[in-house]
Amino acid sequence: MQIIINEQETAVLPGETILETARRIGYEIPSLCYSKADKHKSSCMVCAVKNKQNGQIIPSCTTLPTPGMEIETESEEIRLIRSLSLELLLSDHKADCEAPCSMVCPAGLDIEMMLRYYDNQRYPEAYHLIQLAFSLPEIACDTCKVPCEKACRRGAVDKAVSIRAIIKTVLEQKAIITDSENEKAELLPVQKIPFNSRLGRFTEKEKHYLKENIKSESRCLHCACAGESKCKLRRYAANAKIKRPRYEATSVFPAMHKEHITGNLWFEQAKCIRCGLCVYNTDNGFTFKDRGFGMQIIIPAENKKQINESIAGICPTGALYCVNH
Repeated sequence: MQIIINEQETAVLPGETILETARRIGYEIPSLCYSKADKHKSSCMVCAVKNKQNGQIIPSCTTLPTPGMEIETESEEIRLIRSLSLELLLSDHKADCEAPCSMVCPAGLDIEMMLRYYDNQRYPEAYHLIQLAFSLPEIACDTCKVPCEKACRRGAVDKAVSIRAIIKTVLEQKAIITDSENEKAELLPVQKIPFNSRLGRFTEKEKHYLKENIKSESRCLHCACAGESKCKLRRYAANAKIKRPRYEATSVFPAMHKEHITGNLWFEQAKCIRCGLCVYNTDNGFTFKDRGFGMQIIIPAENKKQINESIAGICPTGALYCVNH
């Protein structure tokens, strides 16, 4: 069977969707709810294309071609539709991609990751993150006005994390960091993607939850997304040149409510776009609850033991992620 994609005639392979055919010939159509090797259903409309025969806008990830179909994937109209779809998804995605403290650090220190190492008593890794940012033994924190502590989200709950004091505490641990550990702990700076989803203000209910439940050594909320490195939503937003979300986050789910599933696997409802991939690809695992705007993904407690950590690999937003807390 032959169809036309962007005025290029191409053959369709058996069982291929429009998205798969287009990608095979070089057109990179984005999609959040699609996973080639897994069960999926169209929901996000980020993969929208236009059927020029009837003017319909259709999801390319689940639509099978028909003979003679003429598809448009790269027009300004289609890019606008995809961008609007991303904007709507972002309005229901309550998360910081990067921690505010790290973003404002003049030295570029990944403060949130350093605090994560500190809370887990992994001092060599914390030390080397500091070493990447400063020309030790000199540390700019001695004369810095600590914008990190002013930006700290913990400050909106009760009192900001004492970041400068913790940095000095980590440096005092140098005596326990051997030369061999120094070599093993060699770290490289993480390349930042030029788009950052923002949480917005905490509700009083969220403040109470965070104050009662986040009691790590540093008191850090660890608001940077632990799953952001594989987040398709962030990557596609950056590719669409979305500087910041057009709409304020309106998710009804509490921010930073982290539910432990199994092993190193965690789930944050407020980051979920309800694509259903985790539902369709677990047996007696995740499931839908309710309908419409109130619909959510849940997992009954008795189902958690049946979940494999690998399910995090198909989550498109970092709502499901693996991390050793």
